[in-house]
Formats: sequence, C-alpha cells, structure tokens
Amino acid sequence: MGRARESRLRALVTGGGGFLGRALVRRLVGRGDRVRVLARGNYPELGGPAVELMRGDIADPGIARAAAEGVDVIFHLAAKAGVGGRFADYVRSNLEGTRAMLEGARSAGVRRFVHTSTPSVVFDRRGHEGGDESLPLTQDKLSPYAYTKARAEELVLGASGAELYTCALRPHLIWGPDDTQLVARIVSRARQGKLALIGDGQHKVDSIYVDNVVDAELAAAEALEAGPARGKAYFLSNGEPVAVGELMNRILASGGLPPVTRQVAPGLAYVVGGVLEAVYRLLGRDDEPPMTRFVALNLSTPHWFDCSRARQDLGWEPKVSIAEGLARLGPWIASELLPKLEAHSSRR
Repeated sequence: MGRARESRLRALVTGGGGFLGRALVRRLVGRGDRVRVLARGNYPELGGPAVELMRGDIADPGIARAAAEGVDVIFHLAAKAGVGGRFADYVRSNLEGTRAMLEGARSAGVRRFVHTSTPSVVFDRRGHEGGDESLPLTQDKLSPYAYTKARAEELVLGASGAELYTCALRPHLIWGPDDTQLVARIVSRARQGKLALIGDGQHKVDSIYVDNVVDAELAAAEALEAGPARGKAYFLSNGEPVAVGELMNRILASGGLPPVTRQVAPGLAYVVGGVLEAVYRLLGRDDEPPMTRFVALNLSTPHWFDCSRARQDLGWEPKVSIAEGLARLGPWIASELLPKLEAHSSRR
C-alpha cells in the first residue's frame, strides 16, 4: 500500500475519547485523514471538519454496523478496563463489543481491523521475563479484564481471512501527558500518602510512551494491507524494562514529587486484595477496590516482553525513549495534573 493512500485514510476509532484514542485521533487528523470516533461519552473537543463524532454502545450490532460504514480501517480501542465491577460488564464491552465490531466490519466491507489488546491476555499468576507471542492465552478468570480481553483477541485473530485482515497489539503500561490512568493514579496516591511498593520494587517491568503506541497502530494498519501482520498478535513496549519502583519514582520526580519508599509484603497484599474483593462483592459495589489479588500479583512480579515480532513485521521502532517521555510528562504533571488534583481535594 502506498503512502499517498495512507495519508487519506478513512478511519474509525472506537474508544476515541480515551487516553490512547485521543492521541491516535490527533495523529490521524494531523496527517490529513478523516476520522469517525465511536464512544459512549460526548467529546466535543475532538470535533472538527475531519472528525465525525458518534455516540453509542459498541456491543449494539446496529451501532457497530453504522459506525463501520464507509471506512478503510477500524482501530478498535474501546474496552472496559479495570479491576472492579461485574464480570458481565467486562463480557459485554470487551467480548460482545468486539464481536459486534467485527460483524460490523464484515457487513460494511471494511478490509482492516487493528485491535488493541493487552499483555494481560497471557496472565498466569507468574512473572514474564522476555516472553514472546508463543505464550498461551489465559484461561484464568481471576481478572475479568484479562480473561475477556483474551477471548476478544481470539475472536479478532480468528476472524482474519481473505475478506477482513486483522491483528492485535499488546502495549504494556501506556503513559504520557493526559494519562488519567497510570500516571494520574501514581501521582494521586502519592499525594495522599497511599502509594506503596508491593515487595522491594526491584522486579523489572515494561512500559511504553503513548506516541510509540500510536506509531504501532498506524504501522499495523499498513502491515495488514501489505500482508505480514494478518492474524498475528504483537507485544509492544519501549524496550527499556526497568524496576517498577524506579519507574514510579521517575514519574514522580518528573513532576517534582518525592519518591515512594513504603513497602507492603506481596503475600499480605494478596490476602488484603482477596478480602477487599469479597467485601466489595457483598456490598454490591462496582467501583475498584484499592487492592485486588490480580493487582498484587502483577505489581510483585516481573513483566517484560520480547517485541522482536513487531519490529520485524510492522517495521516499527519506539522513537520516544523513557527519558524523553519523562521530560515531556513533567510539565504536564506540574501545570495540569497537580492543579486538578488540588482543586478536587479542596472540593471534598
């Protein structure tokens, strides 16, 4: 596929109002593409001559078909993430939503489908050091998110054929300016004195700067047309695994905040997580407990992966290093995130 054609792409971005979705929409618009955003919420700030906003539930077959009409490629980012809430909600958003979007793509004659998955699809209650795409998909239901994303990935890769080309991307711990998940939670909990390391924080983890993920999304769309990415999954990271404690403290330091020093024993965190899960279930609460067994396991074991397949098939390399990303992140934390957290605290 030629570059000229890619510069005039007609793209659907599901979940375009999220952190990664916004970054992808901005990049597509910036290079001259036309974009349709399908999301549950209303995001007028994304609007403009090149962006069509569409509200709806991705699990609704009619909505999915309408959203897919007239586009060249679907970037499927929408999902229910988290560690709390009802299992059925994860099934509807992550599994049934993906199924509906695939059917919508087929009905509309869309040729390319780039699915944003997660390394959690290989969750097995152990750490991974240098693991690759040969790792089996999880059958463990401890995490509704990991389990339903694994089943969704199976659907996506199984759908790849002569009429629809599909692939799945597995970015690990996405971060950068505007991040309301990883960075915002680390900073918020640190300010409240609630941030702690599970264990000594020396086990290494992968992470990836948001712009590098956007690069991979676009490279995957091209590689689906050219051929090498069809029916495949790809781990994505900056290729710079660092100790989880170091990563947290470098994020905090970029915003002028002190390091985290408090530690919690992994076994204790796991037990507390199990108790909190049970309590939240009994109370019928849908919000996230401050600790779960899944989080305790993930924060106390190494998780870094081999991204060779993405480099080979997609022609992709992470361009923004952790150091450069932190230099971009710090001013955002200081000028936008911290004032928002301060304002929220003053209203409580």
